Amino acid sequence: MPDMSASASLAVSQLVTLADFDKNKVTPGILGFIVFAVMAAAVWGLMKSMNRHMGRVDFKEAPESEAAPSGRGPGSGTAQPSKG
Repeated sequence: MPDMSASASLAVSQLVTLADFDKNKVTPGILGFIVFAVMAAAVWGLMKSMNRHMGRVDFKEAPESEAAPSGRGPGSGTAQPSKG
């Protein structure tokens, strides 16, 4: 095979660089993957638990008459609807 195409030459050069493994290069490796997977599973579990707890919340809004402050009237700073 005396005549090698450009793409084949590029592929071979890429394989050669992969074969030259640098032992001083820091990579996350399998331990990094395991830590990331555990953290992702923990976040997923926490989100599922939060959704379950938020679904159990029974929020009943107070009627408007009870929710209004007792100082409502003329001069309280709030606009009152006119009657008539």
